[in-house]
Amino acid sequence: MGIKNNNLTQETVPNDIIETVNGFLREGIARGASDIHLEPVEGGLVIRLRIDGKLYFSHHYPPEMFPLIISRLKIMAGMNIAEKRLPQDGNIYLEGDGKGINIRVSTLPLIYGEKIVLRILDPAGLIRSLGSLGFSEENLTLYKKFLRQPIGLVLVTGPNGCGKTTTLYSTLSYISSMEKNIISIEDPVECRMKNINQVQVNNKVGLTFAAALRTVLRQDPNIIMVGEIRDEETAEIATRAALTGRLVFTTLHTNDAPRSVTRLLDMGVEPYLLNSALVGVVSQRLIRLNCRYCREEVIPSSAELSLYQKMCGNEEMPVFYRGRGCEHCNHTGFKGRVAIHELMPVDDRLRDLIRTSRSGSKIRKYAISQGMKTLLQDGLRHAAKGETTLDEVIRETYYTF
Repeated sequence: MGIKNNNLTQETVPNDIIETVNGFLREGIARGASDIHLEPVEGGLVIRLRIDGKLYFSHHYPPEMFPLIISRLKIMAGMNIAEKRLPQDGNIYLEGDGKGINIRVSTLPLIYGEKIVLRILDPAGLIRSLGSLGFSEENLTLYKKFLRQPIGLVLVTGPNGCGKTTTLYSTLSYISSMEKNIISIEDPVECRMKNINQVQVNNKVGLTFAAALRTVLRQDPNIIMVGEIRDEETAEIATRAALTGRLVFTTLHTNDAPRSVTRLLDMGVEPYLLNSALVGVVSQRLIRLNCRYCREEVIPSSAELSLYQKMCGNEEMPVFYRGRGCEHCNHTGFKGRVAIHELMPVDDRLRDLIRTSRSGSKIRKYAISQGMKTLLQDGLRHAAKGETTLDEVIRETYYTF
């Protein structure tokens, strides 16, 4: 990728440092890394790439190059190069090969110097068809049912880096039209979209999620997307907005769908508001896929096979696969990732449980009794098709034997 940076200012960084920085940026983008970590160590600077959720060593640079590389990145990101004591955030925009890529830059002072993490935000990977997001046929039908609701609150949950942003951007693209006023509140805006009014949160001037959401409600919206619920105020405003004629999408950091309900209740949202507003919850994770060039048959452990039988009933035991490791997958056995999902629709009985009980276990038990497939079960579906390994599914769904 030929790199052209639109944020450059006059500088005195040597050309070899410029080429070094451009080199590891090109490498990260070419290898599909989601993040590039620059970590100061006693002997210099280590660079690691996060690929398919795992960090891999990339380069080591001597101590004399460390401050010059950091300065170069700070200049590109519009940061204060003299400030080394406090964390900073910035942004780099790169153009090349006919497309633009945003890179979110975050610095953190450590004992050996400043650590920098570069989050690569490629718009081409953020907006996809709903059918390519990993939903099972049953879950995709249910999710589209959520989207057809004229009003209500839809939650997309999971830990950092599990694909929530991709799901929300793909959802907005799917439902957008000239007949709808769609407004999103984001921190940061990771992809510019047509027919979507996008608000960039700016905490430094008081434009928080809550403050932006209050103003958005006076902008005659049909659909609102709130990038993340971080506090009680935002949670309550978003819930009330869903009760006043809007369809609201937002995200939470929770481990599964039922616990999203208890999390909002714990944040202070009144049960009578939540049980009336909530349409459904999507919880998701990303699991690594077997490399298609080197996958081969394997026999899982007896514990894994027992778990599969327990969760999938009396189905015939499938053939399981694992990547052996080759040049196509950097000898890891995995190449690419796919989302697994847990969808919990809210019916009248579940509304009663939300109103009368704060028990996530009761909500979960009821949802499963109504046919909800858990994250573990959805992941096992991919393993049964040979797309991933049983231990990968178990690890990503936090299951313990």
